[in-house]
Order: sequence, then structure tokens, then C-alpha cells
Amino acid sequence: MYFKNQKFLVAGMSRSGAASTDFLLKRGAVVYMYDDISDAAVRKTMNELSARGANVLPQGGVASAVDECDVLVLSPGIPIDHQLPVAFRKKGKRIIGEAELGCLYLRAALVAVTGTNGKTTTVTMIDEILRSAGLSSCACGNIGVPISAKTDELGYDDIAVAEISSFQLETLSSIRPHVAVVTNITEDHLNRHYNMENYIFLKSKLLRNMRESEYAVLNYDDERVREFEKNVRCPVRFFSVKERVKGAYLYEGGLYFENEKIVDASALSLKGEHNIKNALAAICAAKLLGVESKAVGEALTKMRGVRHRIEKVAEVDGVTYIDDSKGTNVDATLTAVSCMQEDTVLLLGGKDKGYDYDKLFAKLAGSRVVHAVLYGENRFKLLSSAVKTGYAQVTLCAGFDLAVKIASMTAEKGQCVLLSPASSSFDMFSGYEERGEKFAKIVAELGSSENAAGVGEEYCVE
Repeated sequence: MYFKNQKFLVAGMSRSGAASTDFLLKRGAVVYMYDDISDAAVRKTMNELSARGANVLPQGGVASAVDECDVLVLSPGIPIDHQLPVAFRKKGKRIIGEAELGCLYLRAALVAVTGTNGKTTTVTMIDEILRSAGLSSCACGNIGVPISAKTDELGYDDIAVAEISSFQLETLSSIRPHVAVVTNITEDHLNRHYNMENYIFLKSKLLRNMRESEYAVLNYDDERVREFEKNVRCPVRFFSVKERVKGAYLYEGGLYFENEKIVDASALSLKGEHNIKNALAAICAAKLLGVESKAVGEALTKMRGVRHRIEKVAEVDGVTYIDDSKGTNVDATLTAVSCMQEDTVLLLGGKDKGYDYDKLFAKLAGSRVVHAVLYGENRFKLLSSAVKTGYAQVTLCAGFDLAVKIASMTAEKGQCVLLSPASSSFDMFSGYEERGEKFAKIVAELGSSENAAGVGEEYCVE
């Protein structure tokens, strides 16, 4: 691309779109901005970028922009089958994503992590390990800071640790990590990707450009992920809690990398089998980057949990409130439920992502969940699965605020209220972060701050 001789249309003006526009303006490109959502945050972003020379696409100007612009830069929130990219494709014009822009011009070594669950925690673990070892590391991508926002800042001596989503992989073709990690693959985002075959294919795209000098780190215990080994040209290292694999594994209570003990599982600061798996993936990546084992182990015993992932927000009148707003699919919610050591009232609901919730309610019957409060856009679909599986301990309501208050009234002293919705947040919120913050705010209104001991700690204990 020759930035000064082409016109770009950036579609979607949230964090990714803003970063793409900034990236292009710095290179002297002519940029048009478009978003079909016009809330206060979007308007503020577009006004700021307009003051720097970007053009706001007027209402009704999409058709002319398709004719005039050479490249469409698509934010991950907009699907590839949206009418705008379809129109560009029919014209034979280029469509790229924000992450693609960043990867094309990234000088730093790249560690990329994808999968259905555990991505953010694994990225955070790897970043913490690298920093504790004295390396210059930056967590970016789907974790919050767009890759393109860090491209100019990071140099050849730096390491970018990027969380990569299936949405980003739709338009990401040039990514070539030095280490690529695939945590697991379970049912997710089927409302966008239509079926599991498409979803699995997108996850595999992370590995397709890798060659003999790079490494793939794959979850041996996940059959879908293990199969990726057959179609890659780079060396593969596995991680497993079941087998002593070539890579990182759990053995007699210790976490090992190729026969060297790194740390005891009991010493990990983040508890639960899901975090042992995340730690094994991080160990594998760090060791392939040459980090000393002592630094790896020390970092894993000190790090705090990820925001909105099984995070204790307060204890009010003897009830403990746990924020797992990041639990946006069935398997993530079941993981959070498995961490509950006390009887629990579960908050479920939001925007449907195409799941069959029968599996969820079938497994809740044998868990510590004593009641489920169903809310949001998909509440009737959730209720249908509850009825179908014979799970009767449910309350149905529409709004989020009311759902939290009903959960608080339902929970008894010594029990927990767990927000782990098994759904996306986009029916009511801009993202899972806003939903988690709203949950914490409502809980704070239920009691005084003096009851909020242990706030910010990961709740999962053994």
C-alpha cells in the first residue's frame, strides 16, 4: 500500500477503528470514517480525529465511498459478510483489518494467542513472565490495546504479546508470530461464523504463515487443537494436564517443561485447573523465547487475576459477589461454576451467540448453583433450555439491574452471587468490561465499602 496515493475507509469507530485511523493519518493517508452507531463515545472519537484531518462520511455517503475509496479497513466488530465489505469485494477492492495493519508493519517479535477461553489470562501470564525476566514486553490486540496503536512504538528489541480473536482472524492474513498459542476450541460466536467448521478454520489461520523458524504451542488435551499439528510447517510444542508431552505438562503436582520442573501447581497465584492449563501454555511460550525457568516460576506465583474473570468484587451481608462478566460462552461459565466452593446464585443472559444452552443447564444440576436468574435478550431461550433439561430453580426478568437485585435477595448468608452470563454483553452494554463495572456498582450500592474485603482477588480457591 502507498498511503499517500490511496484513500481509506475505516468502518467501525471504537478502539480498533480509532487506532486504524490514527495509524493511517500518521502516514499521510486520506481517511474517511464510518460507523452506523452514533453514540456519544463514537461522536467524540470521530470529532477528535476529524480535527486531525480525517473525514467523517456523511449520512447516505456509503455508496459514493465504495466507489471513491481504494481500501476498506474493517474493525473486528463488523462481520465480513456485512453489506459494506460485500460491496467492496464486488468492486474487487482490498479489505483489511486493524490487526492486519498492525502486523504488516510490526517490528517487534510477536507472540500471538488465540482460542475460545483462556486467551486473556494466558497473554497476561506471558507478558508478566517476560517483564519479570527483564524483557520489554507489551500486551496488546484483543486484550484492549490495538496492535496498530503499538506498531510505531515497539522496536526490534521488544516483544508484542497479542490476543487474537476469531473476529480479527477474518481479515488477518499476514500474521506470522514467532510463537503462536492455541488454548482450546469450544462452541462460540456461531451467530457470526455460522458453524463450528468455519470457527475452527478461522482459529487455524493463526498458524498458516508459520515456518521452520517459528513455534506453535497447542493444547494436547483438546482434540480439535491437537489436529492442527498435521497442517503446520513449524515445530510444535504441546501443553497438557493429562500426558507427559513434548512441551509443558502437569506431573505429580508440578508444572514441567521438557522434564524440568518449573513450579508446583499449588504455588500458582491463580487457582483452578483452567489456570494450570493457562500457566502451562505460558510456560511453553516463555521457554521457547529463552526465559530462565526461575523467572517463569516466580512470575506465575505472584501475578494477580484478570479483570472480570472470576473476580471477587465484594462481600455484603454475608454474601460474596463474583464478577465473571468475561464468561461469555457456555464453557467459560461452566469453568467459573466449577470454582464455586459455596452454594451460588448464578446470573445468566445477554445477547445470544448461537449456543445450545441444554448442556449448560444439564451440568448446573450437579453443581453448587442453587438458583439461576435469567435476564437479557436471550432470557427466553435460556428458560427454554432450563425447562427442557428439568432445571426448575430459575427466575426470569428483563433488565440487568433488576436481575442483580433479585440475585442478591435470593442468595442467603454464606452463599455467592456469580455473574457469569454465558452470553455476550451487546444487548445492553458496549462490552463485558462495562457489564462487569455495572455489576460492581450495583453491588456497591447494596452495602458499605467496609464489607468489601478481598476486592480484586481471583475468587477461585482450592
